[in-house]
Amino acid sequence: MAIDIGIETKARKKVVGALGQVLGDTYGLYLKTHGYHWNVEGPMFNTLHLMFETQYNDLWLSMDLIAERIRSLGEYAPVGEQIGAKSQLPADKGVPDAKTMISNLVEGNELLARSARAALKAAEEAGDQASADLMTQRVAVAEKTAWMLRAMAK
Repeated sequence: MAIDIGIETKARKKVVGALGQVLGDTYGLYLKTHGYHWNVEGPMFNTLHLMFETQYNDLWLSMDLIAERIRSLGEYAPVGEQIGAKSQLPADKGVPDAKTMISNLVEGNELLARSARAALKAAEEAGDQASADLMTQRVAVAEKTAWMLRAMAK
């Protein structure tokens, strides 16, 4: 069935591609944050354990919103290996110490902010207010999370 939601097909597909990148980056950051939640150690254990839990829960919920937006635009959301392959976030080699975890998550949230900002631009150019609104929210959350983590690293 044809899709006629007021966004041209080419523009819609460009937005979907950008949203797919945000979804992949969110997935990568979710996995890293959840792993850090499990494995953090040291004097800030309780604080970081709880902070990472709050962050990975937000990331998990946001993935559903992004994937459903992709579906609303008439495309399939990436699944399985497709979603993991889209993440630009580098994998860890082993379990880092707490300070490195914080630093890595700052970098991951900054990457996610850049990715969401690129999708925001694509959505604005396409006149896709719903995707733009979703990406505005994701930029704000990623930037705030990066700031909070940077503050903990001082």
